Amino acid sequence: MRSRAGASLVLSFFSVFLPVFLEAESFRTVVAGTAMVSVDNPDGVSIPLSIVDSALIALGREIRFFRGVELEFTVPQNYLPYRGSMALSVYGELDRVPETGVTDLQARQIFIEPIQNKIQSVYQIPLRQRHGLRSTPYVAVIPVTLPSSFPLLFRVMPLIKGLTDEVEALRFVLNVKPILSDEGAVRVVPRYPDNLPDKPFTLLIDDEVIDRPREEQVLREGEHHLLILSNDYRNESRVFMVERGRILELGISLQDPTPLIIFEAPENARIYFDNAPVDPGRPLPVEPGPHEVRFQLSDYAVVKPILVQKGKTYRVAMAVDLTVTETD
Repeated sequence: MRSRAGASLVLSFFSVFLPVFLEAESFRTVVAGTAMVSVDNPDGVSIPLSIVDSALIALGREIRFFRGVELEFTVPQNYLPYRGSMALSVYGELDRVPETGVTDLQARQIFIEPIQNKIQSVYQIPLRQRHGLRSTPYVAVIPVTLPSSFPLLFRVMPLIKGLTDEVEALRFVLNVKPILSDEGAVRVVPRYPDNLPDKPFTLLIDDEVIDRPREEQVLREGEHHLLILSNDYRNESRVFMVERGRILELGISLQDPTPLIIFEAPENARIYFDNAPVDPGRPLPVEPGPHEVRFQLSDYAVVKPILVQKGKTYRVAMAVDLTVTETD
């Protein structure tokens, strides 16, 4: 085992030379696996690593809701007596995407530090200029990189020679997961009636007019309200929920704005709309404006005027009631 003086020398080396790792370098490593960071797997991917292993970190196709990537590095307890003898580093701008196994690479080192004197260390890699991530005593933010720098290579590497068989048998664990923003998206998919295909409409979300209603709209997670206004279709109103990091496809069936009247009456009643007999079994499309409805039950008739508006559905029912009154 190395002396404490040797460990202090290593730490001093990093404190002096850490900022100068800028040029690409060539090295050989063992790629133990690939962590694909995806919104479909918010809990992340775990990869076990030995003292000479690396892990490839790649981004899925949908990253618009990512603030960054979080690396959680866990060491076994029996490593602690050897603290200061190993480091972890992150490389970007790889000359190629390596496969699993032994490989030779050229890449630029963007971060390196000795493995910390604790069981678990957390690092965050921003993916936005305005990411809002901050270093704390529990989390270290790696200098800003860009999605174009991915895939990245996370590497465990010895700092000294002559490590024991016990150290070589150690297994570290790297867990890689996305840091999601508090946003999701909605895609409104209109379904048109056959007789009125692709007519214009106005889309409002949370009372704001959406200029491009057929495009995805990025929204804060939570409840939202949608309203469709049109001269060619019935107005539609919906309440919907946006989930963090998810795209909601919201299908809206647009309806012909012709007013409809639904009639309900006793079986032996006759119904007349503007003096024309109608069938109570199905909705009746009518023109907007004033109309008259008449229910005829034997010699008894009820006549009512009705003002019909565009885009509305009306239910007209005849109720026959029996009233019992007690008198002295």
